Amino acid sequence: MNIDKPLLKSLLLLADIIEARDPYTGGHVWRVSQFAKLLATKIGLAEDEIIRISIAAYLHDLGKVSIPDDILQKDSALTDAEYAIIKTHPSIGKKLLASHPLGSLVETVARDHHERMDGKGYPNGLSGKQISLAARIVSVVDAFDAMTSVRPYRKGMSLEEALSRIEAGAGSQFDTDLAAHMCELGRAGDLAHIVGHTADGIPAVECPHCGPVLAVPRNTKDGDILYCRACHSQLELHRSGDTFTAAMIGMSNEPRNLEPVANEDAAEDILAQIG
Repeated sequence: MNIDKPLLKSLLLLADIIEARDPYTGGHVWRVSQFAKLLATKIGLAEDEIIRISIAAYLHDLGKVSIPDDILQKDSALTDAEYAIIKTHPSIGKKLLASHPLGSLVETVARDHHERMDGKGYPNGLSGKQISLAARIVSVVDAFDAMTSVRPYRKGMSLEEALSRIEAGAGSQFDTDLAAHMCELGRAGDLAHIVGHTADGIPAVECPHCGPVLAVPRNTKDGDILYCRACHSQLELHRSGDTFTAAMIGMSNEPRNLEPVANEDAAEDILAQIG
């Protein structure tokens, strides 16, 4: 696939910075991209199409740049008015990508990943095969990651519980065949190395004070310091097998410590797919 890598990297890092505004979604776009890659591979798509879908999945939430922080980070149920604002992000994502040189690769997924097979999704109420295959793939894997990830109001579901919900939504929310293939992948153990990770081989680290997950860079060393953007904790990392645990050692209101940081390891994982 012939893609301008520096141009693509700029989009991937932008997606990471947008994601970092919400401390509870650390690694989400990387995980959705990896799940989408596995599902696209399982159904036998060509390599170039698998890569395109993986990239589109990474960029699917770009439109959340338009969502106010007080809605994006709310730790209780959204009002109808707030949910209406959330529902604008697919259209915004499509508009942002429409004039970008790489937009044609990914803009449809950005717009349609919240459409449903029964026509009850948004923003346009598309149904069935009106929704592109790429968007149908991202719809399934996006929902699966949301279910298995920590949120302010709940812990992540078990893998089996999430798969059961995918099965329950087959034919209404999700494409029936894709839901079945996703469940096959999950029950074969092919998703476990992605769940709870923020990049290839990097498990997410949970803030011990308030719960959000943190993306830890590959070059992290024992004793390094990270900051939780949700509660402003200063956290010291301690090696524990293949990952780290975090110990709260103080608080920080220094803006430089709390600014969003791009998940560069995850972006490099995507770029490495392209020959």
